[in-house]
Amino acid sequence: MDSKLLDSLGLDIDPGVLFILMFIFLIIVLIALIGLLAKYSRLKTSYDVFMRGRQPASLEEEIKSLFDDITLLKITAEKNKKDISYLIEDMKETYQRVGIVKYDAFKEMGGKLSFSIALLNDNRTGFILNSVHSSDGCYVYTKEIVDGESQISLGDEEKKALMLALQGESTKYD
Repeated sequence: MDSKLLDSLGLDIDPGVLFILMFIFLIIVLIALIGLLAKYSRLKTSYDVFMRGRQPASLEEEIKSLFDDITLLKITAEKNKKDISYLIEDMKETYQRVGIVKYDAFKEMGGKLSFSIALLNDNRTGFILNSVHSSDGCYVYTKEIVDGESQISLGDEEKKALMLALQGESTKYD
């Protein structure tokens, strides 16, 4: 089959072959179009779900609201960090190290009713409270502790209570 158009262009191709090539090209383009339509359909479905019940203007307002919320959360988190730092510093002055020693001050008394309790802060400063229970009554004494030491001599039970507090232990029964 001869074609005057192809001959005038200087192409020596059979029009049947050209027709088959064009048909194959058309099939490839149709397959690509079907793939793109499927992707578009999935994207449109996702978009419809995302935009359900919303107008574009309200969506913009919601996004602005979310940014405002994020800013507020950042400010709150920063404030919380400062508050926690303050609390940690403040805790150093609270009595958090405790040592208790219960004992019998007098052999005739039973039940270990006497005790020594050491209360220290994080700087190892505080006091020892010594309560001596006897048949005549109960007597309470206190001694100041600075840097883990007392200027006044300590009894055995008071020393044990101080050592327990310094070591972070709490109670010992003699």
